[in-house]
Amino acid sequence: MVSISPQVTLEFDLEEEYTVVTATSVMRAKPASIGSPLVLDGRQSFMELLAIYVNDKPVPTQLCAFTPNAEDTRLIVDAAALPSDGSKFTLGVVTKFKPQDNLELSGLYKSSGNFCTQCEAEGYRLITYYPDRPDVMSVFTTKIRADKTKYPVLLSNGNLVSACDLAGGKHMAVWVDPWRKPCYLFALVAGGECVNSLPSVFKYPITNPRY
Repeated sequence: MVSISPQVTLEFDLEEEYTVVTATSVMRAKPASIGSPLVLDGRQSFMELLAIYVNDKPVPTQLCAFTPNAEDTRLIVDAAALPSDGSKFTLGVVTKFKPQDNLELSGLYKSSGNFCTQCEAEGYRLITYYPDRPDVMSVFTTKIRADKTKYPVLLSNGNLVSACDLAGGKHMAVWVDPWRKPCYLFALVAGGECVNSLPSVFKYPITNPRY
């Protein structure tokens, strides 16, 4: 399936032992690809697939297949799990991995105690399963949750639209990038050492947060 994904929401739960990413994408097939499987790029050797949904319904195991693609992996979702008429659908993918074990400095990794990303050219596939191609252009909303003391600064693409404190000493920031872009331009930073060098616009909290 040659997919169109106009909207992507990423939720990052940044923990010390592992990170869980919930990616929700609004997709539809191009007319010539209706009835074809959906091919997603990832890396099975690095991240664990916890769940995959289409329109909030779990995709049965027999309708998903992993195939090697050099060091990466293609996750193929059978056409039987997708709308037969080519209408829009919501794809949910939940992955789990350890950024501190990522020594390639590609995808999401840790450096000097900070979470960082490097998605160009193909690092995004170490974060979630997605059609990692430059012709798939999306608007990204990013929600980042992390320990507030260790990671007081939570940054991503676009505009900071809300920030709030959470239970257990955590906090959350929500960023919305209104400009469509390929996934290799996605970026995230969570840390503390760079706080003093940031403009005041990045300092929390925001009044009247919404998310």
